[in-house]
Amino acid sequence: MLARTVRRSRAQRARIGAEVAARHAGVAHRADLRAAGLSRHDVASEVNAGRWRRAGRHTVVIGTSEPQGEALWWRAVWETGAGAALDGATALLASGLTGFMTDAIDVCLPADNRRHSVPGVRRHQRVRQPEPIGAGVPRVRPEHAAIHAAQWARTDRQATLVLCLVIQQRLVSPPMLLEAWSAVRRSPRRQLIDTVVRDVCDGAHSLGELDFARLCRTRGLPEPDRQSVRTLPDGRVYLDVAWNDIGLVVEIDGGHHALALNAVADALRQNELVLGAERVLRIPVLGLRLDPNAFLNQVVRAHRLGSRRPA
Repeated sequence: MLARTVRRSRAQRARIGAEVAARHAGVAHRADLRAAGLSRHDVASEVNAGRWRRAGRHTVVIGTSEPQGEALWWRAVWETGAGAALDGATALLASGLTGFMTDAIDVCLPADNRRHSVPGVRRHQRVRQPEPIGAGVPRVRPEHAAIHAAQWARTDRQATLVLCLVIQQRLVSPPMLLEAWSAVRRSPRRQLIDTVVRDVCDGAHSLGELDFARLCRTRGLPEPDRQSVRTLPDGRVYLDVAWNDIGLVVEIDGGHHALALNAVADALRQNELVLGAERVLRIPVLGLRLDPNAFLNQVVRAHRLGSRRPA
């Protein structure tokens, strides 16, 4: 004889549903509701009464509001297919990335698994699925997600920004990002990503003084003095490039300069130079990659102003 299904009271359904949904930002998987003691009929009663809402084959909104943020990530993973995990920029946002927006939820899943279309979700099938992070919403590890986000970005500027942010916000260490990138065999943005990864991981050294001197020559500027030495209150420092004859200094900041302690040291050094009557231009190395003309225009203007100073 089949066991009789226990029907829960409205209060019991509300309590159990809220407990399950609290783990998933207000949404629940039907399987989790069953495991917690709610039958298919219990769920249907709440949905038909308008107290809960369906949000897919597996997803139930415990309440009447539209799912937002993390709730949409859970829905994307549950509804896309077995083995799905957040990927790209969405995985980074789930790992704590700030200052970056995406217009869709990126999800990857094994190539041989059945997949389903979900509004607002971009599916990416992989023969080799990266091992996901287990805590929270299933998602690809940040070092791999960062590379994928750069590959899938709509513009080169977005691709550059996301790679810069993951290092600045310490979601990924430079060695881990370099290792993840070295494993990529094909990429639609290979040259750009290769350059930016080395810039943000290696700092200003990846651009090099010779590269900057070459850029200056294209604008008709004289050869700058490289690795000029200044004696400041806390000791001797080496400047990236300078035109010592007119008191113009250019400091090229690598991706690591945005970190708090580096920013403090850089500010102190720049202030000392300015107090010594030198002009100092700061140029982020990524700025030279993304918009070299804008920064070189500033260098040209500063050089002209310095050349007009009385000796």
